[in-house]
Amino acid sequence: MNELFRQVSNKIAHWVGTPGAFAIAVLGIVVWAMCGPLFHFSDTWQLVINTTTTIITFLMVFLIQNTQNRDARAIHLKLDELIRATTGARNSLIDLEEMSDELLDQVHEDFKASHEHITSIIEEIEKQKEKRAQD
Repeated sequence: MNELFRQVSNKIAHWVGTPGAFAIAVLGIVVWAMCGPLFHFSDTWQLVINTTTTIITFLMVFLIQNTQNRDARAIHLKLDELIRATTGARNSLIDLEEMSDELLDQVHEDFKASHEHITSIIEEIEKQKEKRAQD
């Protein structure tokens, strides 16, 4: 069941992102609007578009969430592999997405401090280059 859902959701998510799907949606709305005078712009006429769009939107939320979850998981696994394969990388960052928000905040602060330190070193090197160029 999971595999079938994955295959169907991927195909539908891919298809609805195409210009053809957009054109069909626009055509459907145009046809609905043109039927307005025929049905005297009745409540039923309005209910058709409201119900149709609500059902489609409801189902698309699940399909899009499924594909986004899979994409995010694949990206995390690829990044974890790069961390494992890189000499000197902090292996503690593997599965970072599973950490608590507090730990993520701490890692973010560590990266900020590291960036600030590297930025100050680069600025110092640039100053030394400028000084040598003036001498």
